[in-house]
Amino acid sequence: MKIVHTLILTLLVSASLFAQKLDKEKIKALKIAHITEQLDLTKTEAQKFWPIYNANEDAESKLRERSTDKRKCISPENLSENEAKSLLLDIENIEKEKMELHSKMLNDLFEILSAKKIIKLYQAERSFRQKMFDEYKKRHSKN
Repeated sequence: MKIVHTLILTLLVSASLFAQKLDKEKIKALKIAHITEQLDLTKTEAQKFWPIYNANEDAESKLRERSTDKRKCISPENLSENEAKSLLLDIENIEKEKMELHSKMLNDLFEILSAKKIIKLYQAERSFRQKMFDEYKKRHSKN
Protein backbone atom coordinates (compact mmCIF):
# COMPACT_ATOMS: atom_id res chain seq x y z
CA MET A 1 0.00 0.00 0.00
CA LYS A 2 2.86 2.38 0.81
CA ILE A 3 4.30 1.72 -2.63
CA VAL A 4 1.02 2.74 -4.27
CA HIS A 5 0.87 5.97 -2.21
CA THR A 6 4.48 6.73 -3.01
CA LEU A 7 3.89 6.10 -6.69
CA ILE A 8 0.80 8.34 -6.75
CA LEU A 9 2.63 11.10 -4.88
CA THR A 10 5.56 10.87 -7.28
CA LEU A 11 3.24 11.09 -10.27
CA LEU A 12 1.44 14.11 -8.83
CA VAL A 13 4.67 15.95 -8.08
CA SER A 14 6.04 15.11 -11.53
CA ALA A 15 2.84 16.31 -13.18
CA SER A 16 2.97 19.54 -11.19
CA LEU A 17 6.58 20.22 -12.15
CA PHE A 18 5.84 19.36 -15.78
CA ALA A 19 2.87 21.74 -15.75
CA GLN A 20 5.06 24.54 -14.35
CA LYS A 21 7.59 23.96 -17.12
CA LEU A 22 4.79 24.04 -19.69
CA ASP A 23 3.47 27.26 -18.15
CA LYS A 24 6.91 28.88 -18.47
CA GLU A 25 7.20 27.71 -22.06
CA LYS A 26 3.68 28.94 -22.82
CA ILE A 27 4.44 32.35 -21.31
CA LYS A 28 7.66 32.56 -23.31
CA ALA A 29 5.77 31.70 -26.52
CA LEU A 30 3.15 34.36 -25.73
CA LYS A 31 5.88 36.91 -25.09
CA ILE A 32 7.59 36.09 -28.38
CA ALA A 33 4.29 36.44 -30.24
CA HIS A 34 3.53 39.75 -28.49
CA ILE A 35 6.94 41.23 -29.23
CA THR A 36 6.87 40.01 -32.83
CA GLU A 37 3.47 41.59 -33.36
CA GLN A 38 4.41 44.88 -31.70
CA LEU A 39 7.75 45.31 -33.50
CA ASP A 40 6.59 44.20 -36.94
CA LEU A 41 10.05 42.79 -37.69
CA THR A 42 11.12 42.00 -41.21
CA LYS A 43 12.37 38.47 -41.83
CA THR A 44 15.98 39.68 -41.89
CA GLU A 45 15.53 41.68 -38.69
CA ALA A 46 13.87 38.74 -36.94
CA GLN A 47 16.69 36.37 -37.91
CA LYS A 48 19.23 38.70 -36.32
CA PHE A 49 17.07 39.98 -33.46
CA TRP A 50 15.88 36.76 -31.79
CA PRO A 51 19.30 35.18 -31.14
CA ILE A 52 20.48 38.41 -29.49
CA TYR A 53 17.26 38.85 -27.52
CA ASN A 54 17.11 35.22 -26.37
CA ALA A 55 20.78 35.20 -25.30
CA ASN A 56 20.13 38.37 -23.30
CA GLU A 57 17.01 36.89 -21.69
CA ASP A 58 18.94 33.77 -20.67
CA ALA A 59 21.80 35.80 -19.21
CA GLU A 60 19.37 38.07 -17.33
CA SER A 61 17.58 35.03 -15.96
CA LYS A 62 20.85 33.64 -14.60
CA LEU A 63 21.68 36.97 -12.98
CA ARG A 64 18.20 37.13 -11.41
CA GLU A 65 18.71 33.62 -10.06
CA ARG A 66 22.08 34.55 -8.56
CA SER A 67 20.61 37.66 -6.99
CA THR A 68 17.64 35.75 -5.59
CA ASP A 69 19.90 33.03 -4.20
CA LYS A 70 22.03 35.64 -2.45
CA ARG A 71 19.03 37.41 -0.93
CA LYS A 72 16.83 34.52 0.14
CA CYS A 73 19.37 32.52 2.13
CA ILE A 74 20.21 35.30 4.51
CA SER A 75 18.96 36.60 7.76
CA PRO A 76 20.54 39.97 8.59
CA GLU A 77 20.47 39.15 12.28
CA ASN A 78 22.77 36.17 11.71
CA LEU A 79 25.38 38.03 9.65
CA SER A 80 28.49 39.71 10.93
CA GLU A 81 29.07 43.25 9.71
CA ASN A 82 31.76 42.01 7.30
CA GLU A 83 29.46 39.29 5.92
CA ALA A 84 26.67 41.82 5.42
CA LYS A 85 29.05 44.20 3.64
CA SER A 86 30.31 41.37 1.43
CA LEU A 87 26.75 40.38 0.58
CA LEU A 88 25.84 43.95 -0.37
CA LEU A 89 28.91 44.23 -2.59
CA ASP A 90 28.00 40.93 -4.28
CA ILE A 91 24.47 42.18 -4.94
CA GLU A 92 25.84 45.48 -6.26
CA ASN A 93 28.17 43.57 -8.62
CA ILE A 94 25.24 41.55 -9.93
CA GLU A 95 23.34 44.79 -10.58
CA LYS A 96 26.36 46.17 -12.44
CA GLU A 97 26.47 43.00 -14.55
CA LYS A 98 22.78 43.53 -15.38
CA MET A 99 23.50 47.09 -16.53
CA GLU A 100 26.47 45.95 -18.64
CA LEU A 101 24.34 43.21 -20.17
CA HIS A 102 21.59 45.70 -20.99
CA SER A 103 24.10 48.11 -22.51
CA LYS A 104 25.62 45.35 -24.66
CA MET A 105 22.21 44.27 -25.90
CA LEU A 106 21.31 47.85 -26.75
CA ASN A 107 24.51 48.27 -28.76
CA ASP A 108 23.89 44.96 -30.55
CA LEU A 109 20.31 45.99 -31.33
CA PHE A 110 21.44 49.35 -32.76
CA GLU A 111 23.21 47.36 -35.48
CA ILE A 112 20.00 45.67 -36.66
CA LEU A 113 17.01 47.78 -35.55
CA SER A 114 16.12 51.43 -35.70
CA ALA A 115 16.03 53.37 -32.44
CA LYS A 116 12.25 53.62 -32.82
CA LYS A 117 11.90 49.84 -32.98
CA ILE A 118 14.10 49.47 -29.89
CA ILE A 119 11.79 51.86 -28.04
CA LYS A 120 8.85 49.77 -29.29
CA LEU A 121 10.62 46.70 -27.89
CA TYR A 122 10.78 48.27 -24.42
CA GLN A 123 7.13 49.25 -24.68
CA ALA A 124 6.19 45.75 -25.85
CA GLU A 125 8.05 44.17 -22.91
CA ARG A 126 6.32 46.54 -20.49
CA SER A 127 2.87 45.95 -21.97
CA PHE A 128 3.43 42.18 -21.91
CA ARG A 129 4.42 42.30 -18.21
CA GLN A 130 1.32 44.39 -17.53
CA LYS A 131 -0.89 41.88 -19.36
CA MET A 132 0.63 39.02 -17.36
CA PHE A 133 0.15 40.93 -14.11
CA ASP A 134 -3.47 41.73 -14.99
CA GLU A 135 -4.10 38.09 -15.88
CA TYR A 136 -2.56 36.99 -12.59
CA LYS A 137 -4.74 39.42 -10.63
CA LYS A 138 -7.84 38.29 -12.52
CA ARG A 139 -7.18 34.62 -11.84
CA HIS A 140 -6.35 35.10 -8.18
CA SER A 141 -9.16 37.52 -7.38
CA LYS A 142 -11.69 34.76 -8.09
CA ASN A 143 -10.35 32.65 -5.21
